[in-house]
Amino acid sequence: MTEPSALVSSAPSQVWRTATGQPKPWLVTLLRPVGRVLFRTAFRMRVEGSEHLPRTGAVLLAGNHTGFLDGPLVWAFSPRQAVFLAKSELFVGPLSRALGWLGQVPVHRGRPDRTALRRALSVLDGGGAMGVFPEGTRGAGVLEEVSDGLAWLALHSGAPVVPIAVLGTAEALPKGQSLPRFRAPVDVIFGPAFELEVTGDPRARSTIADAAEQVRRHLLAHLDAVSPPDAA
Repeated sequence: MTEPSALVSSAPSQVWRTATGQPKPWLVTLLRPVGRVLFRTAFRMRVEGSEHLPRTGAVLLAGNHTGFLDGPLVWAFSPRQAVFLAKSELFVGPLSRALGWLGQVPVHRGRPDRTALRRALSVLDGGGAMGVFPEGTRGAGVLEEVSDGLAWLALHSGAPVVPIAVLGTAEALPKGQSLPRFRAPVDVIFGPAFELEVTGDPRARSTIADAAEQVRRHLLAHLDAVSPPDAA
């Protein structure tokens, strides 16, 4: 089968890292409500659209990416437990074990990561929820470009995609700072699920590229719809 050129970005990956801890579902069940309480205490949280996430069956969660908090927020506030693709640079020392306990999947940027693809696809084949931030790295979060990985997974699994707009995280925890701004406003807004319209052989690079553009437009439309009028 044809693999996407890279799952998340073209940034070089220097070290091949893996999760060292084995998944502990009971720990995820325990920590998600704790995380929600902590986030609601630290920030002025607004969470909307949870009803759009199918309660059963395979589903992909896809959001814009502007801050370090994006992944933890969606992980905590998703109505369903979800496994996320996380950059391999996070999987070092004790954090590698902890992320493994939470079932997160390291993805190595800058090369086709077939191991991450297979693990993500197995989650979907098992009827699970898989989270991806298709911009691949923190930025303006305006979805000017998305990677092929999410489109590839949607094409090969047939799973619907739920767009998620995460707003305010870059201001709540600015890059380079270790402490968040207490009671900063943060929004997590789920949108209606959509399915890709396959226009050719799902193994072909042209089909994957077309699917990635469909994903980008759907995510951007959702982001535009929920962003404040004066947002840049």
